[in-house]
Amino acid sequence: MLLAVDAGNTNTVFALCQDDHILARWRCKTDAGRTADEYASFLIPLLNQGGFAFSSINKAIISSVVPELNFNLKKFCDDYIGNNPYFVRSGETDFGIKVLLDEPRSAGSDRLINAVAVNAHYKTPAIVIDFGTSTNFDVIDSDGNHIGGALGVGLNLSLDALHKAASKLPKVDIKKPDHAIGKNTVDAMRSGLYWGYVSFINGMIDKLAAELSEAPSIIATGGLAHVFEEDIPLLDTIDDDLTLKGLIEVYKRNA
Repeated sequence: MLLAVDAGNTNTVFALCQDDHILARWRCKTDAGRTADEYASFLIPLLNQGGFAFSSINKAIISSVVPELNFNLKKFCDDYIGNNPYFVRSGETDFGIKVLLDEPRSAGSDRLINAVAVNAHYKTPAIVIDFGTSTNFDVIDSDGNHIGGALGVGLNLSLDALHKAASKLPKVDIKKPDHAIGKNTVDAMRSGLYWGYVSFINGMIDKLAAELSEAPSIIATGGLAHVFEEDIPLLDTIDDDLTLKGLIEVYKRNA
């Protein structure tokens, strides 16, 4: 079985995969200080609880946007799986798509992996919205090429910045407010965060789609996508496993 690891800035996801199927997935907080043994102590009990044998894992693929994690993730695979993991790297990995950017090697591997998943599972052209630490918009043309996109600040970063920069403002949870006009500080913050972000997402979809020759599929992924889905009218689907699906495709092509 294949262990697919998606190491992001906030969370790291481990997925157990067989053929084209994701059998189970587990998430932990990304921590550059986590050792190989700590990864094992996190993962092995979860595998056992799910009825999976750790010994059934014989290969691994890792996408990491946090280089400080890579040594211990590799050591975990070497020590516990007995297999040298395949690391996805822009400029070295064969994604099977054209990257039509000014500097193709500068594209984040996570963004290209999502483009690979879109080509395998969805209609193109497409716009992928990744609701992560940053908000990524990736545009795939009708031929399946990654042609660029846009990067914005993630909502949690905006919330943290607002709270830290203004000492009198509380840290609020992210949810849809009942009214756009807030009658108190907390409701006013929720309105600005929620409706401001919705306007940002919908506005970016309109701008990006206007530069394509035909209407794109709109695909969202990432933890906050479900919070906003009812107020993004052009959204076609939310795929929580989009990056993991892309990792499976990349592994089949490269390893």
